[in-house]
Amino acid sequence: MRPFLLLATREDDAVAESEFAAFARFGGLAPGELTRIRLEREPLPDLDLAEFSGVVLGGSPFCTSDEEKSPTQLRVERELAGLLDRVVAADVPFLGACYGIGTLGVHQGGTVDRTYGEPISTVPVTLTGAGRADPVFGALPPTFDAFVGHKEALTGVPPGAELLAASPGCPVQAFRVGRNVYATQFHPELDVEGILERVAAYRYDGYFDPERYDEIVTQLRTSKADAAAGVWRGFVQRYRRD
Repeated sequence: MRPFLLLATREDDAVAESEFAAFARFGGLAPGELTRIRLEREPLPDLDLAEFSGVVLGGSPFCTSDEEKSPTQLRVERELAGLLDRVVAADVPFLGACYGIGTLGVHQGGTVDRTYGEPISTVPVTLTGAGRADPVFGALPPTFDAFVGHKEALTGVPPGAELLAASPGCPVQAFRVGRNVYATQFHPELDVEGILERVAAYRYDGYFDPERYDEIVTQLRTSKADAAAGVWRGFVQRYRRD
């Protein structure tokens, strides 16, 4: 099978390894079926996209709407913009999660700001009619809980994109460009253990009041957001190629 490619930008090694393992596990991918490039460490090489079944861009400590950006963040943004030029033009299977929705959204002419940020929590995500009819999203329940935690979000669906899902506090939880290019604001790769690890790792990074840490952990321990993983699992099943 041609592997899927994970584009990662997490400097914390423990979180980076956990993210990689989660995408492999929830995608049902065996060793060698998911490869990774850590963009915070190395420039994006010249990729032959035909060598991959699909591309996934995971979450990040970077924010598209940051006013001050490091040289590394600026490089990553330039490289991702160039990659997305190719992905969108050729309609290459792509899934952007959390940071990925902002990156793809801005590339497609959308606006990302701090209006619709959501604290680390579970939220009810509701599919639109297009979402219910979509070959990747359509197998999910019409409304399902998902893990979120983001400072920024799209203010509306980008021009020409199809809105697939929304939540009460965030109008764009998922969209599709063309037939094969997807993005979600929520995390389709996280279970309770994974979200608790993120909470601990980013406790002082502005995603929530650190004094509420114990309260948030208690709430998350009883959360159930299993259905959201169906997005990534459905993406893998639809696009895996020999």
